[in-house]
Amino acid sequence: MTVIDQPRPTLDEIIAQIGEAGARICDIEASEAGAGNISVYMGWDVEVRRHFPNAEEIELPVPAPALAGGTVLATGSGRRLRQIEQEPLAAIGAVKIHEGGRTGTLYTSNVRKFARLTSEFNSHLAVHQDQVERRGIDFQAVVHAQPPHLTYLSHIPAYRDTARMNAAILRWEPESIVSLSQGIAVLPFFIPGSEEMGTANVEGLRQFEITLWSKHGTMSRSDISVYRAVDRVEYAETGAKYEYMDLVAGGRAEGLTKAEVRSVAETFGIDSPWLA
Repeated sequence: MTVIDQPRPTLDEIIAQIGEAGARICDIEASEAGAGNISVYMGWDVEVRRHFPNAEEIELPVPAPALAGGTVLATGSGRRLRQIEQEPLAAIGAVKIHEGGRTGTLYTSNVRKFARLTSEFNSHLAVHQDQVERRGIDFQAVVHAQPPHLTYLSHIPAYRDTARMNAAILRWEPESIVSLSQGIAVLPFFIPGSEEMGTANVEGLRQFEITLWSKHGTMSRSDISVYRAVDRVEYAETGAKYEYMDLVAGGRAEGLTKAEVRSVAETFGIDSPWLA
């Protein structure tokens, strides 16, 4: 694997990105109340005590040996994504992963306003573990959101199919095939936080960069930035909104033809499994 040498973001920059990302998720109505959560893995040595001086030992919800020595920032359970930008240290914890990947030290701030990390920390941790182990990355952002139009479509049986969903959401904007070239994986309904959900989600995010948890929401990942993970939600949700509008209108719109989508992909050098 070719590693691109680029400056690593500072802890302050990542915390700011989490706050801005949370605000944007709420702007597109993809997080109500305490729904939605964000995590970031950093595979280098990070000094967190200046921001998060309080320490406690925790058992990790899933083994994460590939993350040993790294740090995972994660939002707290029940914290509203819309409030993170104003009070980031009240909503975020930093977990230093111990050798063996079964335990860690949770660092929190003096203004902490959560009892524990997000209830879906197991899903976040499993994705970080799988991607780091398989690809050797040292940075990854993971975002869980509940975009309403994507979630609505997943309540319609015909759309609970990966090929059908990608055909639907990639046909409305020329930018979609560029920004979502690998598309979105549609998972069946699982109990939130269950082992079955975690396993299916990890497998889905190996091939795709965003998964749709049917009747629940999405999880997206990026090894570029938190912003990029949110962009994927926004593009997919916009496509789903157009599809919903067309359903309401009685299916009257043409959308982009397959030939038009292919021409956009060819122009921008995009390789996608959804061009056939």
